[in-house]
Amino acid sequence: MNRLVKLHRSRQHRMIAGVMGGIAEYFGWSPTATRILFVVISCASAAVPGILIYLILWLVMPNATPASYQSS
Repeated sequence: MNRLVKLHRSRQHRMIAGVMGGIAEYFGWSPTATRILFVVISCASAAVPGILIYLILWLVMPNATPASYQSS
Protein backbone atom coordinates (compact mmCIF):
# COMPACT_ATOMS: atom_id res chain seq x y z
CA MET A 1 0.00 0.00 0.00
CA ASN A 2 1.40 3.39 -0.96
CA ARG A 3 0.82 5.61 2.02
CA LEU A 4 1.74 9.27 2.00
CA VAL A 5 4.52 10.44 4.25
CA LYS A 6 2.22 12.55 6.46
CA LEU A 7 -1.19 14.13 6.65
CA HIS A 8 -1.33 17.41 4.74
CA ARG A 9 -3.73 19.74 2.93
CA SER A 10 -4.02 18.59 -0.66
CA ARG A 11 -2.78 20.59 -3.63
CA GLN A 12 -4.47 18.34 -6.16
CA HIS A 13 -7.91 17.88 -4.53
CA ARG A 14 -8.56 21.35 -3.19
CA MET A 15 -12.00 22.95 -3.12
CA ILE A 16 -11.68 25.37 -0.20
CA ALA A 17 -8.48 24.69 1.71
CA GLY A 18 -7.64 21.12 0.72
CA VAL A 19 -8.45 19.65 4.14
CA MET A 20 -10.89 16.96 2.98
CA GLY A 21 -8.73 16.27 -0.10
CA GLY A 22 -5.71 15.77 2.16
CA ILE A 23 -7.59 13.40 4.44
CA ALA A 24 -8.83 11.45 1.40
CA GLU A 25 -5.30 11.19 -0.03
CA TYR A 26 -3.89 10.04 3.31
CA PHE A 27 -6.41 7.22 3.71
CA GLY A 28 -6.68 6.38 0.00
CA TRP A 29 -10.34 7.37 -0.19
CA SER A 30 -12.25 9.26 -2.87
CA PRO A 31 -12.08 13.03 -2.22
CA THR A 32 -15.71 13.44 -3.31
CA ALA A 33 -16.93 10.69 -0.99
CA THR A 34 -14.91 12.17 1.87
CA ARG A 35 -16.49 15.59 1.34
CA ILE A 36 -19.99 14.14 1.14
CA LEU A 37 -19.43 12.10 4.30
CA PHE A 38 -18.13 15.19 6.12
CA VAL A 39 -21.16 17.26 5.06
CA VAL A 40 -23.60 14.53 6.10
CA ILE A 41 -21.93 14.12 9.50
CA SER A 42 -21.77 17.91 9.96
CA CYS A 43 -25.46 18.32 9.16
CA ALA A 44 -26.36 15.51 11.54
CA SER A 45 -24.47 17.31 14.31
CA ALA A 46 -26.11 20.73 13.70
CA ALA A 47 -23.27 21.86 11.36
CA VAL A 48 -21.49 24.09 13.89
CA PRO A 49 -19.09 21.42 15.22
CA GLY A 50 -18.29 20.35 11.64
CA ILE A 51 -17.44 23.88 10.59
CA LEU A 52 -15.34 24.37 13.72
CA ILE A 53 -13.47 21.10 13.12
CA TYR A 54 -12.82 22.10 9.50
CA LEU A 55 -11.42 25.49 10.55
CA ILE A 56 -9.18 23.90 13.17
CA LEU A 57 -7.88 21.35 10.65
CA TRP A 58 -7.28 24.19 8.17
CA LEU A 59 -5.06 25.91 10.72
CA VAL A 60 -3.30 22.77 11.99
CA MET A 61 -2.70 20.74 8.82
CA PRO A 62 0.35 21.84 6.80
CA ASN A 63 0.16 22.57 3.09
CA ALA A 64 1.37 19.78 0.82
CA THR A 65 4.90 19.96 -0.52
CA PRO A 66 6.37 17.94 -3.39
CA ALA A 67 7.86 15.62 -0.75
CA SER A 68 4.35 14.97 0.61
CA TYR A 69 3.49 13.07 -2.56
CA GLN A 70 6.45 10.68 -2.39
CA SER A 71 5.45 7.26 -1.13
CA SER A 72 7.23 5.73 1.80
